[in-house]
Amino acid sequence: MGRAGRRLPALAAVFYGALAALVLLGVRDVLFLYEENRCSMTYMYEYPEYLKIKLPKKTARRYPAYELYLYGEGNYAEENKNLLLTGIPVLFLPGNAGSYKQVRSLGSIALRKAEDVDFKYHFNFFSVNFNEELVALYGGSLQRQTKFVHECIKVILKLYRDREFAPTSVAIVGHSMGGLVARALLTLKNFKPGLINLLITQATPHVAPVMPLDKYLTDFYTAVNNHWILKAQDLRNLTTLSVAGGFRDYQVRSGLAFLPRLSQHDSALSVVSSAVPRAWASTDHLSIVWCKELILATIRAFFDLIDENTRQITEDPKKRMSVLHHHFVRHPAKTFEENPELFTELTGAFMWIPVKASKWTYSVYNDSDGKYFTFPLASHRKSYSHVYCENSMLDTSSWIYGCMNSNSSTCLEATDLSWRAELLPTTKVVILKLQDYTSLSHIVIQVPPTVGNKYTLDCEFFKQDSRTVQLPVTHLFSFGLSSSKILLNSTGLLYNVQLQHFNRIYQAFKIYIESHCQSLKERKPSVYRLHVPWSHEDSITVAKVPSFMEISAKLHIAQPQNDSRVPELNIYSSSDCQYEVILKTSVLQVLGQIIRFHASALPVYVVSNIFLTYGGQLSTLMSTGQCSDFPLELVRTAKPYKVEPLISIVVFLQGFNWFREIWESLSLPEVDAAVLSSQDAWFPLVSLILFLFGTGIAYWSGVFFSTSLRLFSSLWLTLIRPTVLQKDNKLITPRRLCGVLSLAVVSWTTCGAFAVFIIYLQYLFKVIKLHVNIRAEQNMLNGDSDCSKETSQNSSIYAVKNQSSTDSTVKATQSLSNSTTIAEAVNSLKMHVTILNLFTWIVLLNLPSLIYWLKNLRYSVRLDPDPCRSTAIILVCILEILMNSSTSEVKSREEEFALHCSIATGLKSIKDEILKSLYGMDGNGIITVFLNSC
Repeated sequence: MGRAGRRLPALAAVFYGALAALVLLGVRDVLFLYEENRCSMTYMYEYPEYLKIKLPKKTARRYPAYELYLYGEGNYAEENKNLLLTGIPVLFLPGNAGSYKQVRSLGSIALRKAEDVDFKYHFNFFSVNFNEELVALYGGSLQRQTKFVHECIKVILKLYRDREFAPTSVAIVGHSMGGLVARALLTLKNFKPGLINLLITQATPHVAPVMPLDKYLTDFYTAVNNHWILKAQDLRNLTTLSVAGGFRDYQVRSGLAFLPRLSQHDSALSVVSSAVPRAWASTDHLSIVWCKELILATIRAFFDLIDENTRQITEDPKKRMSVLHHHFVRHPAKTFEENPELFTELTGAFMWIPVKASKWTYSVYNDSDGKYFTFPLASHRKSYSHVYCENSMLDTSSWIYGCMNSNSSTCLEATDLSWRAELLPTTKVVILKLQDYTSLSHIVIQVPPTVGNKYTLDCEFFKQDSRTVQLPVTHLFSFGLSSSKILLNSTGLLYNVQLQHFNRIYQAFKIYIESHCQSLKERKPSVYRLHVPWSHEDSITVAKVPSFMEISAKLHIAQPQNDSRVPELNIYSSSDCQYEVILKTSVLQVLGQIIRFHASALPVYVVSNIFLTYGGQLSTLMSTGQCSDFPLELVRTAKPYKVEPLISIVVFLQGFNWFREIWESLSLPEVDAAVLSSQDAWFPLVSLILFLFGTGIAYWSGVFFSTSLRLFSSLWLTLIRPTVLQKDNKLITPRRLCGVLSLAVVSWTTCGAFAVFIIYLQYLFKVIKLHVNIRAEQNMLNGDSDCSKETSQNSSIYAVKNQSSTDSTVKATQSLSNSTTIAEAVNSLKMHVTILNLFTWIVLLNLPSLIYWLKNLRYSVRLDPDPCRSTAIILVCILEILMNSSTSEVKSREEEFALHCSIATGLKSIKDEILKSLYGMDGNGIITVFLNSC
């Protein structure tokens, strides 16, 4: 091999190592590089108790693994032991591997809130024990959980029978997959929609499963989402709130937690926790159930939803949406009122002070006299378009009013503009467009008497154009080398920086904001808000002044096609300060976005690259008689142009109805591009990027796999004496046939993944044993060669007899025969390593079903339904053939190659069963290419 030939494997290793490193950098960004946890922990003031509710015998017998509990603490728990309940029922549904005890944060905070109102109203929190099932990985139990929750609702409502204010419905709080189970209740034939009128979900993947590993999971999602779309009119009386965790939740990305957009009604609301008022914090997948700020917002909303007449949650869907919008979208720093008074009398012996300046600041400290500051609007309407005011006193009292047609120095009756305000972490602000308030003559700011309190009020009139700046974002391929920059020199209090062309999920930027002030006096903190107008996913950052702050800008949901609004960076600034804003593309966060949105598709690209490599090895074996190593063959055969054109053609044809009908009639899986496009998460280069990432992972996983086999074989050699290489010409023997039948029975009667795992271990043991025998034979062959050389030298020096020369010739012939046998064994080993590498990925994809079966083995020996049962029987038969096949006949007979192609055809059917909907067209296209080569 020449120097260039030796250099090629090294260059390939470096190239694929770089690709694998990019994947690791993206994974690192998703798993580790996010904001710190700003949630406070919720604590119980008394010892929590969980009272088990007795279920009907039929229900308990049908669902032996599930239970229903009532939460309580201290005296409240003791009082509820007789189940004479008088509160409002709320049912908590845990998610994937979740515990029923996660209800304690909601139950405890609600109990403290009830104590504050002397138990005029209170809630009874129930919780379902789903035995911590892994429903996010195995969808076979979702329907069973849904039916059990229906039975629980009927049991709960029976507990309130004959009460004075007996409820007719139950509010549900669902965490993770528990929220999806709650939505699935409406798909049951005998379920009455009136049994639930409020549903709050926490970090629930509504749009699609995070890892759709079996058809039961995907079919469940399809049934639920289709029902909610087709029966949207029937769901108008159900109010749904979905709260996502933000970028800290790497298990369920927030885009999946947004409820499907329905134009028929407006009874659904989706928000990210970083945008929730008084929380403003991203949460991970578990902390969302105990984050004090979010729990407080939820409990406040629950109490505001109570109807004083029925003492239950209101039946008015408009009021429910108003309450949720008040607590989870825009909080005006006011206590919720269903019908606030339009006009208010401005009473009290306050001093009236007119203000004619366009910019005004007033600081209050220990002022015993109340004041009204009036701002005449007539003199400002021609010069300005908006008025902006902020108040650092974060109480819930009214503070800004609009006076109509006042010709005197006072205004006795005014409209309360405090409802137009918005609460921020350090201040409450209001922005009024003067054109919308033509009937107002004055703006009135109320400053009540303060004792021991210090706060500041600021107001200014401005033109919107003077405070709006456009900042084009840098191109994706600038790689952070170029930047966009603006300098804000104005002395205003508010700036809006429009981020032009920022609308795709693969875009990610770092925004650097540096503030400089002319004087060193103490100033209020600045507030930076990244506002995304088409979804409630804002993020807020508070910074000292002066300071240098870094903000990450990336999207959970791409801009809808019919939406032309632009994301904004709102800067609530300090006066007399200069702000410099620099924006750069963040390569690491771009990689993180690709992994966040498309990581679930990476396994199919890895498997597809292994398929291409396997086909290349078969082709090389037929043409040259030698089987190349996995890394070298991967470099030669895994080319994007073998796959991408086919994918592009199919994606294009998917735009035609006739092609989609043919595709569905053939029971082919849904195309990845179509699914991602419906989620606004598809972009042209994503398939090519994922193919390259999959190639890098396949390359180094193959290297790691081969290295591991060598280590195991070395350990074997030190412990066990190897056997002699034996040639087995029979693929099927009675013993092997009995083994296949036994594993088929195991698959049918217990768990298909268990049978697959057994045959995989058997295959792994056989490959390691083959590796050990080859190494032993090679060592013996090298020893005989050395001995032969020494004998030949001694015969020439000492003139040994002719018989010795004859023995040397016999040994050389035996050595040549052994060399041929070893070469054939090495070729077979290379093929087996590739196949075993492929089936390693398939076993990993089957592991969730195996884990679920092992965990529930005490309830049932048979996993039902089993997504791997039929697939396992096919796998067992194929692996039994493959593990006992060799490459010795391939050189002379093409039937062996046809056998491998038929096996590949079987592998394709396996792929369609295991990876259906998760991997869709991309993997199907690649495997089709390989089958065509056969």
